[in-house]
Amino acid sequence: MIELELTSKVDHLCDYTFNFYWHEKELEPDAVIPSQKNTEHTYRQLVDELKEGEDVHIKGSVGTRFAYSLGVDLSHFGGTGKTEPAGRIFVDGDIGPEAGMSMSAGALYLTGNIEEPLGNIIEVSSDEEGYRKFISITELLCGNSSEVPIGNSFDAGSKKLVLTDNILRGTLASRCNCNAEIVVEGDVYNGTGLLMESGTITVRGDAGLNTGAHLNGGNVVIEGTVGEFAGAYMKAGVLLFNDVKGYAGAGMLGGTIYSRKKIPPAPPAEKIRMGGKDSSIVRKLTGAGRVESMLYNKYEVGEEKAQYIKVQMRDGSIVMRKVY
Repeated sequence: MIELELTSKVDHLCDYTFNFYWHEKELEPDAVIPSQKNTEHTYRQLVDELKEGEDVHIKGSVGTRFAYSLGVDLSHFGGTGKTEPAGRIFVDGDIGPEAGMSMSAGALYLTGNIEEPLGNIIEVSSDEEGYRKFISITELLCGNSSEVPIGNSFDAGSKKLVLTDNILRGTLASRCNCNAEIVVEGDVYNGTGLLMESGTITVRGDAGLNTGAHLNGGNVVIEGTVGEFAGAYMKAGVLLFNDVKGYAGAGMLGGTIYSRKKIPPAPPAEKIRMGGKDSSIVRKLTGAGRVESMLYNKYEVGEEKAQYIKVQMRDGSIVMRKVY
């Protein structure tokens, strides 16, 4: 177990993605964490400890992007991109915004509060006195978990989670690989359904940037408007929404986007003629009538697909470059 005490808030602690570039600045995993009292632990040491299934105990409040991608064997570092076991993190204090983004395993314990937006986490009944407990929503749905959510409804038998707590969350159900169902009674933050492989998410509100980005199966349904880059780099599955702010389907490799309003897609996505099968899919996902379902617009990878190549950037993201 690693223990450290902080004299002020520090960002990116227990962040599995730590040597990515953030705001044009390269982060050094072996750098000593600032504001420690009587210890000199590095960012890497905390992550390595969690990967070994051990606990990390932090005395004091922490900053933003805490426990990012906790429990993921990141492909950026040569891993499988899948979920792996992770240890527990205890925080004697508060946690800043975007905690647990893309988190897949492990557990967060804290004595204080978490600032919104949250990541892919949900509060459950705690097994440690004096601490609140948060786990990954993906783990709740797809693991053999007996956890009981607080303030939300979960049917473990049908793997159905209904979120009614009005908490803004990002990367909801990231890497979900089971036939689960999530219903959100409200809005969601960025990255809903990120790298999702199976299941269905229905959001009865609006969604942020990168909704359905890298979607690799399953269904993401947004009843309102989604932010820019919806369905970016998606490979499979269905993304359905009412309207989008722009750049939908950028770098798209597969799958289908349905929009109630006609939109200008980003290459290589293009408008495709709706068919009877498409109408059935829309009716199933939205409950729309036969006539209404045919009013949707369909977008898939067009004929220009072969004119684009996939380029992996230094920060781990993927862009599509046109070949002339």
